[in-house]
Amino acid sequence: MIEELPEDITVSDVMAELYFRQNVDGGLKELDEGKGTSHEEAKKRLSRWLTYGARLLSDDLVEGGFR
Repeated sequence: MIEELPEDITVSDVMAELYFRQNVDGGLKELDEGKGTSHEEAKKRLSRWLTYGARLLSDDLVEGGFR
């Protein structure tokens, strides 16, 4: 992985890349073990989050601005 990174990369960039890859690898392992979330469940969760976020935004606008 290190050899694939640009020469001018910072230590912070390397750490961020390692963190990202570790999380992707962990997620893929969970999927292989059958621990993942189904597409349908993910759609339901996203819909609830978006609805909740829209409600918060609407409440903020009614009150005259963002908190």
